[in-house]
Amino acid sequence: MGMASVNTASEGMQLCIFDLRRGQQEGQELDKILFFFPADLPFATQLSVIGLSEGLITFTRIFSPDAACEVIEAERHSHVFFEAESDIWMVMVVEKSKESKAACQVDALRKVLKEVHSLFVLFHGTMRSMLEKETSGGLIRSHLYPFITDYLSDFLIGKKLQLPSFHDCLMERGTVQMLTVGREAAIEVQSLVKVLECSAGTTSCYSLVLFQDLLVSTTLSPDDTISLFTYAVLRWFRGNDGFLASDIWGADNGSQTSVTPIVYLQLTEERMYLCAYQYKRLTIILLVPVSSILNGEQGLSLVKQQVLENVCVLSVPASLKMLRVEEKLSKGWGGENAYHVSGYRYLLVDDERVSRASPPAKVMTLAKDSLLAMSKLREEVNLEKRAKCSTSEVNSDKELEICVRAKNGAWVIARTSRGKELYMVLEKASETLLYASDAVEKFSNRYCSGVFSLD
Repeated sequence: MGMASVNTASEGMQLCIFDLRRGQQEGQELDKILFFFPADLPFATQLSVIGLSEGLITFTRIFSPDAACEVIEAERHSHVFFEAESDIWMVMVVEKSKESKAACQVDALRKVLKEVHSLFVLFHGTMRSMLEKETSGGLIRSHLYPFITDYLSDFLIGKKLQLPSFHDCLMERGTVQMLTVGREAAIEVQSLVKVLECSAGTTSCYSLVLFQDLLVSTTLSPDDTISLFTYAVLRWFRGNDGFLASDIWGADNGSQTSVTPIVYLQLTEERMYLCAYQYKRLTIILLVPVSSILNGEQGLSLVKQQVLENVCVLSVPASLKMLRVEEKLSKGWGGENAYHVSGYRYLLVDDERVSRASPPAKVMTLAKDSLLAMSKLREEVNLEKRAKCSTSEVNSDKELEICVRAKNGAWVIARTSRGKELYMVLEKASETLLYASDAVEKFSNRYCSGVFSLD
């Protein structure tokens, strides 16, 4: 995961977390710093970045006390803000690309900050609760530094951090990707879920079912589902008992052994053991309340064994539910390009934070001008959405349509309707706007139940 090498990849980006309630007395300024990347920068530089950020937050609150500062664009840098918790701010300072000011999507960078925070809270609870538990800040820093440094290593390309850019304009972070299943397969999945949740006896459990990094079923809240889904597709390796084990995110600092992660659910504030088992391309996740398990890992092993006996084909059980589900989902899955639509490069997002998009390999075939145009278009839509929120506009379902001709002649289109968003690039469309509009209508009627149709 390259925690050491990520410290060498500091070009063009700084990330800090600070608490406005701390370090307000002269000589105590360092107390407010909870995390800073790169960690090897002099404290004077760290304080300068945080001081500027604090000043911008204070200044913008004068004009907009109820709307938090989100982004400040300077000549050479973008300053991206996210108030993760009350008075605890995460700020990313990104150097603008020389080739294009659209190189970094501000909204995508904010979603990186949100994702980091949600994953940290999933495994450690809120930052504020950790600060209240240990007021010196040593506890939270000892967790934040290895956690976020490890998270950032996923963005490493060689020794350089590759942050979300215009190349990612047809992706949506902070959403889940669902697998479309038929009625018969859905019944089998529901039966499997019932077996899973009965594996811990009378204990109230939660579960997720994934197939090939696509969500099939969940009994969790949307926020908890997204956090667990994100974690599931980022990290896991197979443990000795057949269950998937956690890496550093679920282990105590300095631990060299795999442990069963304990996660904190946002909706219920429960602490849950996270147990995941994988058979071929099917992954089942069972969340068991920590309070219901005696003797820790030893007691949890009994629950795992019960899961194996109930659903796992490898233990020759009476029920072959997991095998049947995997087979049915495999037969109905169209492969890596299952959601490719010939002639279209698209992204669909709904208000339940579910997204579907053209396969990355297909998006890579788009010309740079097409991607840059879409990136700029998405920024326009995001500005419109932020303006709507700041004015407390009642009609949140107001429809929006923007259609732009890129430098290379491609049509770049955005439509929003009834809480859903559609972004589309048509590179081989006709010269006329009418042709592009007809192409969107056909896509909407066939794949979106007509939600984006203008009729």
